[in-house]
Amino acid sequence: MDTKEIQIRDFNYPLPDERIAKFPLPERDSSKLLVYNRGEVSEDTFRSLPSYLPKGALMVFNNTKVIRARLHFRKSNPSLTPSGGRNDGVLGALIEIFLLEPASPVEYQENFIATSACSWYCLVGNSKKWKEGLLSGEFRINGTSYIITAERVAPHGTSFEIRFQWEGNFAFSEVLESLGELPIPPYLNRKTEESDLRTYQTVYSKIKGSVAAPTAGLHFTERVLTDLDKHGIEREELTLHVGAGTFKPVKSEEIGDHEMHTEHIAVRLQTIQKLIAHEGKAIAVGTTSVRTLESLYYMGIKARQLMDAGKDTGDAEELHVEQWMPYSQLSTLNSQPSTVSALKSLRDYLGRHKLDVLHSSTQIIIAPGYQFHIVQMMVTNFHQPQSTLLLLVSAFVHGDWRKIYDYALGHDFRFLSYGDSSLLIP
Repeated sequence: MDTKEIQIRDFNYPLPDERIAKFPLPERDSSKLLVYNRGEVSEDTFRSLPSYLPKGALMVFNNTKVIRARLHFRKSNPSLTPSGGRNDGVLGALIEIFLLEPASPVEYQENFIATSACSWYCLVGNSKKWKEGLLSGEFRINGTSYIITAERVAPHGTSFEIRFQWEGNFAFSEVLESLGELPIPPYLNRKTEESDLRTYQTVYSKIKGSVAAPTAGLHFTERVLTDLDKHGIEREELTLHVGAGTFKPVKSEEIGDHEMHTEHIAVRLQTIQKLIAHEGKAIAVGTTSVRTLESLYYMGIKARQLMDAGKDTGDAEELHVEQWMPYSQLSTLNSQPSTVSALKSLRDYLGRHKLDVLHSSTQIIIAPGYQFHIVQMMVTNFHQPQSTLLLLVSAFVHGDWRKIYDYALGHDFRFLSYGDSSLLIP
């Protein structure tokens, strides 16, 4: 069957609410670990993970950090001026603004250090009550209150470009720390608690930008990371900022009609060189790392094609991986490039343009029919029914996902973001 004709209803399973972990365990690495090893299923404790991995293997982690992306504003009457003057009018409806990705400045780090103003593409809740005018919010830093305004600039697909302006000489990241709320997954059906500020981040999170955690990494502790080193496992990090689209349900009957969300990645030249040294093979922590690593293969193909045509500009967005490229691009090639040759083409691209870090984006969808190029083993949590993440797992284990999920449901495994984990070896 053509991948695009896959019926999403074939990837359904019963998930009672009581099986969804509402909170993590007190000790991250005491969670259960399902081990799927070439068709055989067993279980262990997560802290035993290093003993299942081959010595000398390369393990890749996503070091993104979740930001306080959920903001609450009120429509004021009269409206604030665009310069952000104070307002003593009557406060109106509460409007939720959910940050998706930077609009201006477009680079995450530049946006976070912007002072006085910046723009983001955002989802807007209760948007029918905000037809025009400015919204106002209040944040406190060092005991003093300041005003921030939000102005709707223009539609952007299903979201809007929102311009923020605020008082005080503060970076936007400081404003978010005061004003914003950490966005835990909607299926937890509860409000964010103080404990989530710690537990909904990986211990190795560094680069701000995600609106959801790469949850496979939540199980790792310094103890497990040290044990990986003792077992001779090499570690590398990359960055994929997880977007709200990770929770986007597949509403179409066939997955060919589902539009994948775009996510931004950053991969160091050093990481690409390490992958080449490991013959293009890696163990991925989480589906976000899987999507990033597999996208590197297709970016390498694009880099070579651009070079051969004399058209590469050094703008890494020209390496963007479209949703269906893995299923259509290779059929037009005379021969399929090896993983190492594709990675070398990507390395050479960065070298030509004197880049130490690849900044690009991917819309890749990984579903049954996909051929994996880099990822040999995967650490991942248990995902929602009829989700693109479950399609990815099915592709990785060659359709054997029901054996894994039936075992987990029958042996008291906890599901979704704060749930238990699995090591998949196809």
